[in-house]
Amino acid sequence: MTGFLTLDSVRFGYGSRVILHDVSMRFERGKVVALIGGSGSGKTTILRLIGGQLCPQSGRIVFDGRDVHALDRDELYRLRRRMGMLYQFGALFTDLTAFENVAFPLREHTDLPEEMIRDLVLMKLEAVGLRGAAQFGTSQLSGGMARRVALARAIALDPPLIMYDEPFAGLDPVALATVARLIRRLNDSLDCASIVVSHDIKDAFAIADYVYLLAQGRIAACGTPEEMRASDDPNVRQFLEGQVDGPIAFHYQAKPLAADLGLPA
Repeated sequence: MTGFLTLDSVRFGYGSRVILHDVSMRFERGKVVALIGGSGSGKTTILRLIGGQLCPQSGRIVFDGRDVHALDRDELYRLRRRMGMLYQFGALFTDLTAFENVAFPLREHTDLPEEMIRDLVLMKLEAVGLRGAAQFGTSQLSGGMARRVALARAIALDPPLIMYDEPFAGLDPVALATVARLIRRLNDSLDCASIVVSHDIKDAFAIADYVYLLAQGRIAACGTPEEMRASDDPNVRQFLEGQVDGPIAFHYQAKPLAADLGLPA
């Protein structure tokens, strides 16, 4: 499997609890790929493995020709500078202004003069429609505005890979549509690879070129949004239609409740 970013038979777990079972994926520049699935299906774990926060028990993750988990610490940190991350709920620095939040990675990872940093920050805030809010404190930002400032910070270094962890969570319909459009527009402008982890089917499908559905740590289905909508796969139908009954179980596997309570079966 080749691509700008690939996961090749990746397996990961905590002790005997397996989170990902031999997962293989491919991501290309210029494409938005959505990772969907129920809570605990391994979506965010995949982002952490790509960033090198976690190490797979087997398999490889290759980013632009580099095996992520074969790098030493300095090499990994250099590689991470080429990865943008929009955290769930933004994760802005609460004691910094919108401007200072976006400036942070530029000051941390470059030796650019302050005049150039100022211009770059204003350009990034302009790209997300918030140049006029540059001096707002985080407490002055609405949820949607905070998410857009976080997006400006994620693209501050023009990374070729941007990862979005639940970028639509907690947003009103207008803010959600605005953030979704920004993700698509920035992906096309920067020619980057974008990975969107989301439960929001409608808006994820509206901007995605390809979709992976994860269930119980495996790829249950994959394809374009059109192929997924037309699929008669029980996993796909259950998730897209929000069905309670189906192959994606509500209860985590456990022995009978009566046995745990010491009651007769």
